[in-house]
Amino acid sequence: MDFSFTEEQTQIKDLANQILRENCHDDFLMQFGKSGELYSQSLWQLFGEAGLLGTAVPEAQGGSGFGFIELCQMLEEQGRFVAPIPLLPSLVLGGLPLARFGSDAQQAKYLPALATGEAILTAAVAEESMVAAMRPTCTASQEGGQWILNGERLCVPYAAQAAVVLVAADTADGKAVFLVEPGSAGVKTEYVDSTNHEPLYHLQFANAAADYLGGADVLAFIVQHADVAAAATMIGITEEALRRTAEYTSERKQFDTPIASFQNTTMKCADAYIDIECLRSSYFEAMWKLSEGIPAAAEVHTAKWWACTSGHRVAHTAQHLHGGIGSDVEYPLHRYYLWFKQMQVAMGGGNLQLAQLGELLAKDSSIQLLPQTA
Repeated sequence: MDFSFTEEQTQIKDLANQILRENCHDDFLMQFGKSGELYSQSLWQLFGEAGLLGTAVPEAQGGSGFGFIELCQMLEEQGRFVAPIPLLPSLVLGGLPLARFGSDAQQAKYLPALATGEAILTAAVAEESMVAAMRPTCTASQEGGQWILNGERLCVPYAAQAAVVLVAADTADGKAVFLVEPGSAGVKTEYVDSTNHEPLYHLQFANAAADYLGGADVLAFIVQHADVAAAATMIGITEEALRRTAEYTSERKQFDTPIASFQNTTMKCADAYIDIECLRSSYFEAMWKLSEGIPAAAEVHTAKWWACTSGHRVAHTAQHLHGGIGSDVEYPLHRYYLWFKQMQVAMGGGNLQLAQLGELLAKDSSIQLLPQTA
């Protein structure tokens, strides 16, 4: 079994790292936080000019024709630099399902603009992580051959900035996904702030025209890839938070001794490292199976559960070992904690993932999460 990445995958990761290392340093993020911008248009354009936004866009639509693994490589780097750009919403929630399920006309309308950075895409699927009693309704019906949406969807990232939103809605035949342009008649957006200040919006639909993309299989595709993409981002967040913690504790002294030499500090950092490696193992398996088209519902829940559970321990350890300075908004570390907490709750936290995994295992006894022994 070969666990190594291809040369192209490594080059994509390295290119994303280079752009962010040179342009998304701590001083930049400090100024960005005071600018009032919702996302960094300069960073977004740099990714577009480098061809990274078209990584998973088909070549026929101006992209590179790669896939999900390459996107995850890029998302790890975004997490490492907590870069304020809409990579996951545009490339995973919007771009991937359009490239997989969209018609030629739908792809031609949105994907070339995504590849160049002219368009942002997103999806309204956050309710899939909510219990039924809390979900608002959003229904779709046909009137004279045209699909019409009514209802609302919550916490849609970058909805007001997007060229199109992929909206999950209930139809007479079950769940389906539709394309809706936020600026069209019958669509209202309401801004809400988030933990890491990523712009979220509540969407309200009143007889809004929609374009059909696909059924429940499209929605499942979006949700599963979103969960694993979040785990990829959380790998970058936790790795960098731990690196900064190791550096800080090596320099911070108590009683004229670096606190990194204290046994308690060393053991906490060692536990954090093990947590990250456990997260990486489960995330790699889920990512690979999705990229190969292999059923991976159990592996996806496992990866997101590990990301939420072990990642929380890492983020808490980093914050704790920095002491009071870790909570200072003038000090960079706080961003990693806020970003992690936002990614943790997006599409469902650890308890929800565990409950859904248990339900899945109860229904299908053929699923094996552990190797069989003789």
